[in-house]
Amino acid sequence: MVSNAIVLLGARGDITDRPAQAPRAQAAIVLGARVVPDGTMTAMLADRVSTGARLYREGKVDRVIASGDHGTRGYDEVNAMRRGLLAAGVPDRDIFTDHAGFDTWSSMVRAQKVFGVESALVVTQGFHLPRAVWLGQRAGLDVHGVSADLRAYGRHNARSSVREWLARPKAVQEVVVGRDPQFLGPRIPITGDGRLTRG
Repeated sequence: MVSNAIVLLGARGDITDRPAQAPRAQAAIVLGARVVPDGTMTAMLADRVSTGARLYREGKVDRVIASGDHGTRGYDEVNAMRRGLLAAGVPDRDIFTDHAGFDTWSSMVRAQKVFGVESALVVTQGFHLPRAVWLGQRAGLDVHGVSADLRAYGRHNARSSVREWLARPKAVQEVVVGRDPQFLGPRIPITGDGRLTRG
């Protein structure tokens, strides 16, 4: 498909699987993934959080944005991520919670428009990184990708790779039509206190 080629070629060279080789940036954008009904992070999400915390501890970023789906009271990726980041040593004030990161495009646009991010390291699994980086670039960010593949994910990885192949045409369409996120809201600068983003 043409859309897959556009995304894969557009993001090439801006991705690493070694956090130590990532360039310095304002913030790590840790993208959400499924949590189980009791609020526990799945393996993929836990590895994203772990990688984002490592980037913070190693001085690659000053802030971490936990961006995911918290569209209902009963489903909350974002606070599960925040708890994981706190447990990994990221100070509460340096964790920004994006409760309306319902998809990758929304996370990237909101990082730029709501939080005023200029440069970012986006953290997710390798199968997702080309699309995440490509969308971040189209949202106006100086963005590089850091892989969070810390283990094998079995059939979940294979299923996600197939889903990703189908998601890339949608990503191109979102950019072409200039779709706005479902929610934007007031500006909360990434240079400030992340505790202002709690919800």
